[in-house]
Amino acid sequence: VTARHARARSARGVTSSNPSCAPASSAIRQSSLQCRPRVGPRISVTPETRRCRSSVRRVRAVSPAAVSASGDAAVTETENHPILGQILAGITVSLAMVPESLAFTFVAGVSPIVGLHAAALMGLCTAVFGAQPGVISGAAGATAVVFAPLVASHGVEYLFAAVLLAGAIQLAAGAARLGKLIRLVPNTCMIGFVNGLAIVIAGAQLGTFRGLAGAALWQQIGLTLLTALLIKTLAHDRLRKVWPKQIPAPLAAIVIVTVLVNVLAPDFFALAKTVGDVAAVAGTLPVLHLPDVPLTFGTLRVIAPFAASVAAVGLIETLLTQQLVDETLETRTSTHREVTAQGVGNVVCGLFGSMGGCAMIGQSVIHVQAGGRTMVSGVTCALAILAYVTFGSGVIQRVPIAALTGTMACLVVDIFDWESFSRSRKIPKTDACVIGLVTLVTVVTNLAIAVFAGVVLSALGFAWKSAKKVNVTRVVENYVAVYKLNGPLFFGSVSAFREAVDACFQNETQKTVALDFSQSKLWDSSALVAVDDAASKMESSGVAVTLRYLSPDCATLLKKAGDLVEVRVGADPVYQVATDYGEIDLARARQGRKTFVKLEPWQKEALLRQTSKYKLFNSVRRGEARDE
Repeated sequence: VTARHARARSARGVTSSNPSCAPASSAIRQSSLQCRPRVGPRISVTPETRRCRSSVRRVRAVSPAAVSASGDAAVTETENHPILGQILAGITVSLAMVPESLAFTFVAGVSPIVGLHAAALMGLCTAVFGAQPGVISGAAGATAVVFAPLVASHGVEYLFAAVLLAGAIQLAAGAARLGKLIRLVPNTCMIGFVNGLAIVIAGAQLGTFRGLAGAALWQQIGLTLLTALLIKTLAHDRLRKVWPKQIPAPLAAIVIVTVLVNVLAPDFFALAKTVGDVAAVAGTLPVLHLPDVPLTFGTLRVIAPFAASVAAVGLIETLLTQQLVDETLETRTSTHREVTAQGVGNVVCGLFGSMGGCAMIGQSVIHVQAGGRTMVSGVTCALAILAYVTFGSGVIQRVPIAALTGTMACLVVDIFDWESFSRSRKIPKTDACVIGLVTLVTVVTNLAIAVFAGVVLSALGFAWKSAKKVNVTRVVENYVAVYKLNGPLFFGSVSAFREAVDACFQNETQKTVALDFSQSKLWDSSALVAVDDAASKMESSGVAVTLRYLSPDCATLLKKAGDLVEVRVGADPVYQVATDYGEIDLARARQGRKTFVKLEPWQKEALLRQTSKYKLFNSVRRGEARDE
């Protein structure tokens, strides 16, 4: 209730036991959650009432808030995720991981069981230790491509050793909190990364049709389209009120197609390709297996390049996938914790004879779309894969490949940024080029090279745009020509800075020039060298030079390059560097008395040089006044 209305009520002698618009805490405790006055005049809309109404809307939109024992209501937006829904989401993504893991084992040149064990172990470790439960990790194609030459040249035991070393590198990166470096990856790289992976996934699904002809090919196409149609139909908005939310649409589509092929019409779909036709899934649980390699420097020299590449590729793909899931779920999770979880998973895989891996963006998106939000779904996925390997191989091998292909096809359609084509005409050309470059390089080479190329191109574009923002304005203040610099001064803008200063100094008539950095900043040693060259050129022409309004970080740069740069420093005392003082203050400085600010030795030397320069300047100016 507004203060004016409260005063009016008290002036009339009316005491109200029921406020017209209670604070958010009391409004939550009301059963009706209404913000309406029972008696009295109409209330004007105030910030208090807006906050009350927004609190009510927030409480209605989320689950019931927890109320503390003291009576204060705490609005918590934690959603309630049923265990059944999480288990079904884990089973759904596990079915999608099996054919992908088998395909990547063929790329790496190892046994299919090695890839399935890697999917289970990586998924279990990252689900338990990871920061984002929506991220699903397993035997990824990005790491399999890197390991393929090592397996071909030295065997599978060197692969296990390289996976173990890659995990150790990732653990070190997590301890050093290097996950925050993902901030340097621009959004345009993220778009190109997702588009490139969508194309790669689509190309991998086309391989399921290879070698088929006639009725077998048409059955594969028909079942794939049927699966995609079922997924889109069950996930439609009109069926959300009818279809149980706990049952993911991809899982239902896979089950329906599997029943159709194996139960309802087995004779008609006798030529349908199944998981068992790709590779045998039956096996045992993973056991401890130390890599059988010689512990020598030669072994380290062989596996180190592959381990470093896998660690980098895995972390980049994991962190980008984590960012994608965070944006989808509107959450923010710890990057270094996710990096550490990846390291733990690869170390475990190396010790249990598996090929390792990283986060899988396709399976992570399927997991999130199926409703996976907690650790339960991730653990269920890992345990389901182990169940397929041990005693469920007879069932999983009868799942049609077309059902899984249709699921991945829907994934490709969902994750590809179709608006990037129309957006490319509206965004800067540099950003459009970054999206295209990262997409192309992801398809042609690998993710790490693509992201590095995108970051470099984005950095160069930013440097080029920033370099064109440097300009110099000349004003005269008390017989001093002040050059006011605007824009950042770094290696890219040095040329523009020199041209602007030379243009101002070409017709200079004053005896003293001050370079004003209040609207500029020195970023690197190239900027220091440029300032030193400009000061030397002015001094050689008989003009005194001072620097004004240097920020503390600029002063730090000057201090680090003290042997390289020799300039007259004059700056604002707020930033604790030497400044322009009057004659009385300069006299105090000459006598060694305390100045206004605490100066370091290099600043005191600059102040003494400035003192002698001002003394000479003042005497010359007094002589010119007498002549006039």
